[in-house]
Amino acid sequence: MKFVQTKEAPSAIGPYSQATVFNGMVYTSGQIALTPDGSDALLSENVGVQAVRVLENLKAVLEEAGSSMDSVIKTTIFLADMDSFATVNEVYEKAFGEHKPARSTVAVKTLPKNALVEIDAVAVVNDYSF
Repeated sequence: MKFVQTKEAPSAIGPYSQATVFNGMVYTSGQIALTPDGSDALLSENVGVQAVRVLENLKAVLEEAGSSMDSVIKTTIFLADMDSFATVNEVYEKAFGEHKPARSTVAVKTLPKNALVEIDAVAVVNDYSF
């Protein structure tokens, strides 16, 4: 088992890793719209802006783990307000392009740091062969 840490995404805000690699798979922790510079403030109060940052963070973690957005098998999106679904979906579609991993979207009462969106992923390590 390998624990992933990159300075290209914000550090974990608790006792966990940005991702774990095991048996050719990457399991990311949820990413919120914090910036990699260590700032403790959310990037914006706009869900679209937050979603862009979240997906940039996710991409950085996946790349550090030896994976990529094109290797994602499954994502989970957590929304503070389901009315944000269309906006986040638009940003998500741009980030993944033609790649369409399985996905769940869940409305939650509260997210860490009062974020508006959080996304995690499961992906294949790019050089892993089954």
